[in-house]
Amino acid sequence: MKNIKSLGQHWLKNRDILNNIADLASEGSVEVSSEKTELDKVEECLEIGPGLGFLTTSLLKRFKKVVAVEFDTRLAENLPKSFPGTNLEVVNEDILKFDFSLMKEPYVVAGNIPYYITSPIIERVLTVSPLPRRVVLLIQKEVAERILSDKETLLSLFVKNRAKVLAGPVVPSEEFTPPPKVDSQVIILEPLEKPEISKEVFDLIKQGFRAPRKKLIRNLMGLKSKEELLQLFEEIRISKDARPGDLKLRDWGILYKNIYK
Repeated sequence: MKNIKSLGQHWLKNRDILNNIADLASEGSVEVSSEKTELDKVEECLEIGPGLGFLTTSLLKRFKKVVAVEFDTRLAENLPKSFPGTNLEVVNEDILKFDFSLMKEPYVVAGNIPYYITSPIIERVLTVSPLPRRVVLLIQKEVAERILSDKETLLSLFVKNRAKVLAGPVVPSEEFTPPPKVDSQVIILEPLEKPEISKEVFDLIKQGFRAPRKKLIRNLMGLKSKEELLQLFEEIRISKDARPGDLKLRDWGILYKNIYK
């Protein structure tokens, strides 16, 4: 079936890579420092954008049930025909509008997702109820690197506030049909029971990132005078030349307490 460019459809057919993604979703066999994390047995998987069902094949071998949410009506109608006699439920819907309360706990999320809606999908799956036990997504390599980097962005701080973040394998562009212009990477998210910092602190982060390349003090000058901020930064040992991306979640929490004390 012909892909639709506007939906960012690129089919991954390498069975070894697909099996690896499914294994990460079902077993959680990723090295974290010197320890391995393992999931309790999870029997249900939500697949985002199953497309032609290449990843679906691997997921059905590892989970008792797969709920596949597909936006493309053509693909949603054809997918069940490829898996007769399996416990596959296909939902023809936008994943950003899907009702996650329909999922049976515990469950995991997996998918090869379109680059153009990567951030909205990640934000969605980390804020739904009930939360998935684990999220394994194949995304643009550059975005994965930004999330994993020590140099923070608004997206990376959002993700790290709500999940443990693990790096998965890189998938070269030539593994896809048609090949995208950039490489992809698997990213594994293990949602936290509650965010590390509050909504109020994250609102401060948003303000701090109004102009990410500018000095943080300039972005916060509506909250206090420049002189007050310079003194505050010195007291809590943040450089007066710091950019928003230089601060970690803990730094933002300290900054919030001192601005609003």
